[in-house]
Amino acid sequence: MLTRYGPCYFMVFAVLLAVLPQAVFASEPKKSSLPDYKLSVEFDLKNALLRGKALITVPPSSELVVAPGELRVLSVRLNGQAVEHGQQAKEIRISGSGSLEISYEGIFRGEDRGSLENAGVVSEGLVSEKGISLTGNWYPMINGLAHYELKALLPKDFAAISEAEEITVSETASGREYSFRFPHPLTGIDFVAGNYRITRETLDGIDIYTYFFPEDSGLADEYLEYTKKYLAMYRELLAPYPYRRFSVVENMLPTGYSMPTFTLLGQDVVRLPFIVKTSLGHEITHQWFGNYVYADFSKGNWLEAITTYLSDHLYEEQKGKGWEYRKKVMTDYENYVNSENEFPLREFMSRTGFASMAIGYGKGAMVFHMLRNLVGEETFYRSLRDLIERNSFRQASWTDIRESFEKQSGKTLGWFFDEWVDRKGIPGLKVNGARELVLKGVPTVSFELQQEGEAYRLLLPVRITAGHGIRKDLQVEKERQYFDLEADESPVDLIIDDNYDIMRHLSRSEYPPVVSGLLGDKKSLVVYPEKEREKYSALIDLFRQEGFGVKAEPELRDEEIRESSLLVLDFESPVLKRLFGGVGSPGPGFVFVVKKNPLNMEKVVAYANGESKEEVSLAARKIFHYGNYSVLRFKEGRNVSKETAETDRGMVSRLREPVAGVAPKNALGLPEIIDAVSGKPVVFVGERHTNYEDHKVELDVAMRLQSKGKKFAIGMEMFQRPFQKAIDEYLAGRIGEREFLKKSEYFKRWRFDYNYYREILEYARAKGIPVVALNLKAEIIDKVAKGGLDALSPDEKKEIPLDMDMADSSYRQRLEEIFESHPHGAGFANFYQSQILWDETMAHSVADFLKVNPDYQMVVLAGAQHVMYDSGIPGRVKRITGKEYATLINGEFDTGIGNYVLFPKPLDLPLTPKLGVIIKEKDGRVVIEDFAPDSVALQAGLRKGDALLSIGDWKIDTVEDARIALFDKKKGEEVTVKAVRKRFLLGEKEMEFKLTL
Repeated sequence: MLTRYGPCYFMVFAVLLAVLPQAVFASEPKKSSLPDYKLSVEFDLKNALLRGKALITVPPSSELVVAPGELRVLSVRLNGQAVEHGQQAKEIRISGSGSLEISYEGIFRGEDRGSLENAGVVSEGLVSEKGISLTGNWYPMINGLAHYELKALLPKDFAAISEAEEITVSETASGREYSFRFPHPLTGIDFVAGNYRITRETLDGIDIYTYFFPEDSGLADEYLEYTKKYLAMYRELLAPYPYRRFSVVENMLPTGYSMPTFTLLGQDVVRLPFIVKTSLGHEITHQWFGNYVYADFSKGNWLEAITTYLSDHLYEEQKGKGWEYRKKVMTDYENYVNSENEFPLREFMSRTGFASMAIGYGKGAMVFHMLRNLVGEETFYRSLRDLIERNSFRQASWTDIRESFEKQSGKTLGWFFDEWVDRKGIPGLKVNGARELVLKGVPTVSFELQQEGEAYRLLLPVRITAGHGIRKDLQVEKERQYFDLEADESPVDLIIDDNYDIMRHLSRSEYPPVVSGLLGDKKSLVVYPEKEREKYSALIDLFRQEGFGVKAEPELRDEEIRESSLLVLDFESPVLKRLFGGVGSPGPGFVFVVKKNPLNMEKVVAYANGESKEEVSLAARKIFHYGNYSVLRFKEGRNVSKETAETDRGMVSRLREPVAGVAPKNALGLPEIIDAVSGKPVVFVGERHTNYEDHKVELDVAMRLQSKGKKFAIGMEMFQRPFQKAIDEYLAGRIGEREFLKKSEYFKRWRFDYNYYREILEYARAKGIPVVALNLKAEIIDKVAKGGLDALSPDEKKEIPLDMDMADSSYRQRLEEIFESHPHGAGFANFYQSQILWDETMAHSVADFLKVNPDYQMVVLAGAQHVMYDSGIPGRVKRITGKEYATLINGEFDTGIGNYVLFPKPLDLPLTPKLGVIIKEKDGRVVIEDFAPDSVALQAGLRKGDALLSIGDWKIDTVEDARIALFDKKKGEEVTVKAVRKRFLLGEKEMEFKLTL
């Protein structure tokens, strides 16, 4: 049967199995052993009707199987005798030899039954007044090889093409009759005709033609020039072109086929400016592999692998971009291939979807690339020439390829083909413990290389960045291997396979967010805005047909965001605000952007925005043709720009961080730093919560700004937003300090000794400086840390920001390190969300204040982790407000950690006296559970089980009340403690105790 292959990118690269060249080949089957198939056809163009008669000479001792497909069989005769058949018979078996005659007819209206994964696969041919395209089951097909002759009666203004080295045309009263002769066996034939303008040139005795429709005839010269270039190039690399003629034929249907002596390219395809530089060469390469040497499909289809490598890949390699092409191959494999659809390369037959293409085309091309690196370039091409010479006009298999390479290289390569052709999957590599050492006086890079899963034998390229750099190839063959590599200078980075010479899984830092990451994820959702559903209807319907779930924005749960790849429609979507803090206006036309999912780095989030329904509809289907890009822009359905996000090149292990230093003698004093930052709308001071000296710095900053006459507020992480009223009342003098601590629930919600912050708040009260509670209610953060945003009630969700940027990868990495050292049972995803929610709430609190008070500056006091490297709060404030800021970091130093790093000398916190009791709330009372060593309460006569009533004049209702009662006491001060004691049989007794603190 005629075999068709799936499209490469948006095109179909179909290659016939039989078709070979020149006059006589020793391996060519004897003519008498094969059927002769003479076919004559005529057409009723108006009614899309084909009428045909097939005359087949059946050789002795053979059973012929005829497959009419969808054709209507009118009659079947063998040696003049009628053979029973059904008009819609799917298969007719002919036993016996002689002359077989089949009359038939068929309707061909050019229906496209291909899916988006096989875009361009046309299931039926086309017969029309504009032209004819017949490349499928358009005649009763037979199994195996045969010698074909074709005659076709056409209108006088039509020109026609088929597999032929000789074409004759005769004029008749009924029209123009074409006869096609091909001197070698074929597995089938094709036929195309139309109102073509034919152009001809010659190269080394080969006639080169273009068949273009009148409106595209201006493309002929460029196609002729590129065809000559390709024929000359492959003549030098492989072997002389095997036929006397070659034609580039324009097709009305969206195809990209290669047949013996011609290639058939769709009209929309030939008009694309890059086709002559890419796909044309791919089809011409098939003249050698597929139409000269062809595959033994019972043992696997290797044709697309070698053709892709010698065309698409080779052209990029010639431009110095071979490594980029190979990385895209691996990216496609990551995105499209999974445990459910993965299969060995030997089982590839034809493209049936993205996954099969990633294996048959991509992985297959990489196998030939690795072979080339293994045997050397000269031997590689010598082996291919040997393969052609030994298998011209034969069905060759992977075994034949191995034999040619072994013969020319002198190497035993069975292990290579076993691993890469017969084994399912690709290697996963991991570098463990990479470090730089000096061993015996020599700088050395030491590391463990781990193969995840069954080990492969790899010739693994490694680069060490040191001085001019060092490149080595490592022989790897075990699941775990240790290496010590010498370097001539102190090494900085260890980089594995930066040119992508090994087919392997990509590391996370290499893996770009691209369209194929969305298309290949079987757990994907389209999220649409209800008010814009109609505008995006074409996109919604298209992705639903491809198996995507579809949800309106209000229905989307946080868990679905984490577990799915998303396509979010409309750039104003609240989903985008939640994940990325919103996205900028995408501009005119239709825009499609892909980013990594901040909540799950194995997934992607894409968003699409169209300025009109028409723009969306025109671009929708084209997205599937741009799998390797992160950003796409279309205007009136035409792609006007495309980009791929930058990621690491190779698996990079940093061996040493740059060493930074400071010049203490030239260090700035705090007054100079305050002078430098006093003009910034926001000043962040990152503290270590339990370092008293850091809080003295914070107070100093406030005092110096006050002395400059600055109008500013102090934003504090230590207080939560629902308690802003308590802060305001205290600063206004309406409540005292104890009432303030009680109402703000300071000791319940922050817990650090209040004396760290007391001086700052007292100064703010004295000078009339506003203090802003920045933090979110702790209960909400705790809920998110345990159950994600889905755990929040509708009322709680109203308290959180609508926009949150979760896409800061460096901040995420630092939080991952913190999480791994102190893991939480609910998992990192929830922990990460809770931290972002924490930061975003504080950033929005700053922004809210500045929006209402634009003439104010704000000093933000928060933990250093929320401030350093511009992550946490600062960058978010800038995103929301656009205002500039400065960061002051206490006690930490690293390059880029902040605008200024402060090193205050340690100070002891004024001690708050303690009773020396361990207390808890029980049955509505605060009960003593135990005593600390040297407890003054124990010495004064208090006992376990006593319930505290008051300390001094402060009533004790909660554990926090005990801390409030003591926070301003001094050592040596006497206090009165009242308590209730339960007595056996005598009931309770209220008691009073005098304690010296």
